[in-house]
Amino acid sequence: MRYAVDVNGERLTVDLPLPEGAVLTPVPGQPVWTLTIGSTVHRMIVRRGSSPGQYTLSIGGYRFEVEALDERARAIRELARAAAAASGPAPLRAPMPGMISRLLVAPGDTVAAGQGLIVMEAMKMENELRSPSAGTVRAIAVAPGTAVEKGALLVEIS
Repeated sequence: MRYAVDVNGERLTVDLPLPEGAVLTPVPGQPVWTLTIGSTVHRMIVRRGSSPGQYTLSIGGYRFEVEALDERARAIRELARAAAAASGPAPLRAPMPGMISRLLVAPGDTVAAGQGLIVMEAMKMENELRSPSAGTVRAIAVAPGTAVEKGALLVEIS
């Protein structure tokens, strides 16, 4: 399994299981682990951080703030951070290639978050695309019968 590991702000990629000859062993009842690489033994103190995947490691007198997440968890966390950072109305973009079937709103309409804006046909199914945020429809960039690619701007909301 591949992990994205941030160590004091620097991103590393780590594949598990560990390489041949490396052994990581917990010391029962203590926050101490030993990492043996060949004939060299490193003693680490490992303390969990405030959220999943966060740790403070003390190795050889040095302290490291570490966040270790598998690729899937890292992608989910980065998407959540991006969504939390976004403020204000967001445009509606095509989530996949398809054909626009119907428009459910017109420029000037006030919409609520989650309200249906466009019906799009993709893979022989009709999908109602909903507003990512509340606001006013500023412009509609497509018409029924328009073929669109993934990521194409469909509706501008302000």
